[in-house]
This record gives sequence, C-alpha cells and structure tokens, in this order.
Amino acid sequence: MPIAPHHSRALFLDRDGTLIVDKDYLADPAGVELIPGAADALRRARALGYRLFLFTNQSGIGRGYHTIEDTHRCHARMEELLALPAPVFDGICIAPEAPDQPSRYRKPSPAFIHETIAAHRLDPAQCWMVGDRESDLAAGRNAGIRLAAVCTGKLNAAAWQSLPLPDLHLYPDFPAFVAALT
Repeated sequence: MPIAPHHSRALFLDRDGTLIVDKDYLADPAGVELIPGAADALRRARALGYRLFLFTNQSGIGRGYHTIEDTHRCHARMEELLALPAPVFDGICIAPEAPDQPSRYRKPSPAFIHETIAAHRLDPAQCWMVGDRESDLAAGRNAGIRLAAVCTGKLNAAAWQSLPLPDLHLYPDFPAFVAALT
C-alpha cells in the first residue's frame, strides 16, 4: 500500500534555542519562554501536513543538575504556553546522558530519527531536522534528512555560514523556516 504523501513528512525539532529560549540546564518550568511565533509556526506546520517530533539532548540530567521529572515539567509548561491541541508532538525523545556517557539517542546520533521514520512510515526526503547547534544538524545529516538551522540559539548566521555545511538551509528563526515550507 502506498504511503499517503500528506502523512509521510515530518519535522524533527530541537527544543532549546529552536522552540524555547535556551537557558542552560533549564529545570524550572517558570523559566520556559517560547521563541516568538513558535506556536503559530507549529500550527502552520501541522496544517501543511507535517508530523512533529521533539528531539532534545538534556545533559543536565546525566550531570546531576536536575531530574527527568524536571524536564517533563518543563515540557508540560512549554505545551501549556503553546496552547495547541494535545498532543502537540507525535513523539518526544529526551537524551538524558552527559556527553561522556554511553547513549543510543544523544544527538548527533540518528537513532531516534531512523526509528521514527520506520515506525511512522515517513518519507526521509520530506523530513527535516531543525535546530540551533551543530549536533542537531549532524543528527539530521546522519539520518539522511534535510537540514534547517535557526539563529535563535547557540549559533548566529555568521557562525553557521562559516561551517562547511553545503546542504544547510539557514533561517533567522523557526517561524521563518515554517513560512518557507510548502
């Protein structure tokens, strides 16, 4: 049976610096602050037929700075602020390990993207990894999907343009990326 094109595309979205303001090791839901326009952009992406998957490294858990429960509370607050119909995301992957700890899913690993594409019968050519760090885009490249960088987190436009990433699509923010989608 062929895959319906409307349901075969997806956005794999980094959290900090992409959808919410990056506050290192965010553990308090009161600190969650949306990137301006994120809610409308997610709504538009859904209307265009994109499935939404949150993919976030949370090394603060592995470092002992906060707990997985703190991260879940921050996600709940983010979803509350987004004020979109639940569930906002078709799937969420939290990689709680610190960089020096063994991990299956920590970006730049493509494992979550590969598993999600297979489980949801997505077309990799119609999937994007959207993020604000090199590790985000490395996960997307390692998975063979399209790459979009935003300048609302760790790297600005000049930093992104200095990297050897010929397949990179650069946007000032997540809403600008979604505005360019068809």
